[in-house]
Amino acid sequence: MSSDSSPPRGTRNGLIAFAWVWVGAPLGYGLYELVRKATQLFTG
Repeated sequence: MSSDSSPPRGTRNGLIAFAWVWVGAPLGYGLYELVRKATQLFTG
């Protein structure tokens, strides 16, 4: 059963995708920087 106050399915999927990008982009960049700096640290 769905209530009338819930958003349409497409809107919710778009919001979920946006949330993953909102969190995933900085996380991916942080991991990239971590690997890049760790490589510099151990290779000189």
